[in-house]
Amino acid sequence: MKDKAHYSYVSDVAGRAMESFMGYFLPAPRLPVVATSLSLFAFASLAMAQEGEHGAKPPGPSSASTAIAPSGERPETQGAQRHAQTSTEGGELHRLPPDSTTKQTLTLPGRTLNFTATAGSIRIYDGKGEPQADIAFTAYQLDGADAKSRPVTFAFNGGPGSASAWLQCGNAGPWRLPMTSDAAFPSAPPVLVPNAETWLDFTDLVFIDPAGTGYSRFVATGDDVRKRFYSVDGDASSVAVTIRRWLEQANRMVSPKYVLGESYGGIRGPRVVWDLQKEQGVGVSGLILVSPVLDFREFRGSSLLQYVASLPSMAAVVRETKGPVTRDDVRDVESYAATDFLLDELKGQSDRQTLDRVSDKVASLTGLDPRFVRRLGAQIPPEAFRRELDRSQGKVTSAYDATVTGYDPFPDSYVSRFEDPLIDALGAPMTSAVVDLYEHRLNWKPDGHYELLSDAVNRSWNWGGGLNPPESVTQLRQALALDPKLRVLVAHGLFDIVTPYFGSKMELDQLPRYGSPDRVRLVVFPGGHMFYSRDASRAALRDEAKAMMSVD
Repeated sequence: MKDKAHYSYVSDVAGRAMESFMGYFLPAPRLPVVATSLSLFAFASLAMAQEGEHGAKPPGPSSASTAIAPSGERPETQGAQRHAQTSTEGGELHRLPPDSTTKQTLTLPGRTLNFTATAGSIRIYDGKGEPQADIAFTAYQLDGADAKSRPVTFAFNGGPGSASAWLQCGNAGPWRLPMTSDAAFPSAPPVLVPNAETWLDFTDLVFIDPAGTGYSRFVATGDDVRKRFYSVDGDASSVAVTIRRWLEQANRMVSPKYVLGESYGGIRGPRVVWDLQKEQGVGVSGLILVSPVLDFREFRGSSLLQYVASLPSMAAVVRETKGPVTRDDVRDVESYAATDFLLDELKGQSDRQTLDRVSDKVASLTGLDPRFVRRLGAQIPPEAFRRELDRSQGKVTSAYDATVTGYDPFPDSYVSRFEDPLIDALGAPMTSAVVDLYEHRLNWKPDGHYELLSDAVNRSWNWGGGLNPPESVTQLRQALALDPKLRVLVAHGLFDIVTPYFGSKMELDQLPRYGSPDRVRLVVFPGGHMFYSRDASRAALRDEAKAMMSVD
C-alpha cells in the first residue's frame, strides 16, 4: 500500500497485523459477518474444472488432442464448448502468449548444469468449464534426470500480492540478483548472475505467481472471480490446482514433491499441502517455509505475545553493531522474553515498580531511550524500533532486515513517513531483472505490466469471516497427522522484525510430537526476512533443503 509507512510510531498498532511479505504492512484481518462459504464452494469445484459440467474423465496421457496443454488451453469438453461465446471474450484479448521452452546451460564453480526452462501459464477453470485465470509459472528441469525419482519443488512468495521473483531470483533459481544492502537502491544494475547456490542440482523447480501477481491475469470479467481468488482459502485452492495441473501436464505425478513458501506463504503453504492431500490426490514429501507467518493472532490487537516474539530480534540487531551475531548470542533474550518480560507485562502499567524494571531492561536490550520505552510500557512496535534506533543520525531501519538503514526523508516529523530502505529500494532492479529474464533468456514476452508487488491484490484481500484471524497451524497439524512421512522445515532470519523467528518458535513448540521429533525443524540464520540475500545464509538454507530431500 502506498501509505504503508505513513503512520505514527506512537499510534495504536492494535489494528494492524504485520505483513506477510514484500513491502506491505497488511491491514488487520477483517472480521466481517459474511462467511467465506462462496469462496470455499467455488474453489472446491476447481479440481473438476477440466472435466466439464458432468464430471467426465480427464483426458488420458495418450489423448494428445484433448490433453490440457502447458499454455493452459481450454479442454475440448462439452461443457467448455458451450461457453465459447461468453463474457470471457474480453479477457481473451489480453491472453498470455504460448509457453516458451528453451534449453539452458549454467556454468558454476565445479559443475555445469544443462536444463530445460519453460515460462508459461496454466489456465484455471470453474466447475462449469468457464476459464477464470491464467496462472504464470517458470519451470526449470534438469536434463537427463530420472523424472520418477527426481524431486520437484513448487515455490511461491507471499504478500498477499507478491510474485515469486524473490525466491526465484534471490534464492533458489539458476540466476540471482544481488540483494545485499550495498546493492539495494533503485538504480542498481538489474543484472542477474549465475547462482552457485541454486537448488537445481537436487530438485527441479516450478515458481508460481498467484492470481494478480507477476504476469498472471484474470480471463473472466467481473468482481466475483477476483473475490474468489483474493481470499485465504480461494488463493490456497487455486495454487493447489495449479500444482496438480502442472504435474499432470509434465507427466510428473509420481515424482517426489515439495512445497516452498515465503512470508504469507506461511499461511498459504500448509493450506496448499492440505488441499493437495485431500482434494487434488497429490501427496507432498516436504514443506519448506521461509520467514513465515503462521498465525496472525500473535501479530495484532492487544496480544502481548507480539512483543515477546519481536524482542529477541531487536536485541540481535543492537548486538550486531558490535560484531557478528548468531541465535546462540540471544538465547538469554529468548529466555527473558518468555519469562520475566511476559510476567511483568501481564501485571500491567499500573504497577509503577514493575513498569520501571521492565522498561529499563527492554531499553538496555533494544538500545532505545529509556524514557521512550517507558512511555510505551516497554511494548515496542516494529515501526517504533525502526524510527527510533538511529533517529539521532537521521536514519531509519528496514523492517525486513533491521541491520539495514536508510535516510529518513522527514527526520523532524512527528509521524513516520518513509519507505523501507531494503524492500522498497529493491523493487525497481528486481522488476527490471525479471522482465529481462523472461524476454531475452526465456523468450517469453507477455504484454502488460509485470506485478512484482500488487497493491490492488493486497488491498482487495478477503481475510475471511468469523472472530479468528487467519492461521495455518490447523492445516499444518492435519497434514502432519495424516502423512507420517511429511517433513517440515521452517527457516528464519535473525534480524527480521516483520515475521520474527521467535514467533514461529512459540507456535511450533505447541505442536504434538508426530513420531520423530525432527519431522518439524526450525533453523535461524544471520540476515533478515530475505536472509538468503547473504551468501552464507543462502548456502546454509540450500544445505538444509538438500538434506531434507536426500533423507526422503
